[in-house]
Amino acid sequence: MAFSIKVNGNAHEVDVDGDTPLLWVLRDVLGMTGTKFGCGMALCGACTVHIDGVATRSCITPIDSIGKSQVTTIEAIGATPAGARIQKAWLDHEVVQCGYCQSGQIMSASALLASKPHPTDADIDDAMSGNICRCGTYTRIRQAIKLAAEPNARGG
Repeated sequence: MAFSIKVNGNAHEVDVDGDTPLLWVLRDVLGMTGTKFGCGMALCGACTVHIDGVATRSCITPIDSIGKSQVTTIEAIGATPAGARIQKAWLDHEVVQCGYCQSGQIMSASALLASKPHPTDADIDDAMSGNICRCGTYTRIRQAIKLAAEPNARGG
């Protein structure tokens, strides 16, 4: 079936089955490999993208559910104010270790800041609870989110 989807501000026509997960459309059809495959069951968060600004697990999101929604991937998140702040804070706190989960972590964190510019610890815990980091960089992730939420980080 043919589907028209908008990814990172660009319209794409894809010819896939309706139940094809968005993850595979992004990676295999559109060549956007920044979104990672982790578990395939929405448990690890490596495949997180934004659909209309909401952090969403792309491994279980069928392409036929996207409709006219705007999909944002790690490739474009730095163009958003929250994404730019998060990416800078990630570098400032040297969050990345092996890096595999980081695109999903950044996508979840930037969705959090976009919806709650001054998150509490509970907000951070809630937003990031579905993202697993095998290297255990959780402390640096929390510090980076708090840094990105500081008023002086607004310049991005």
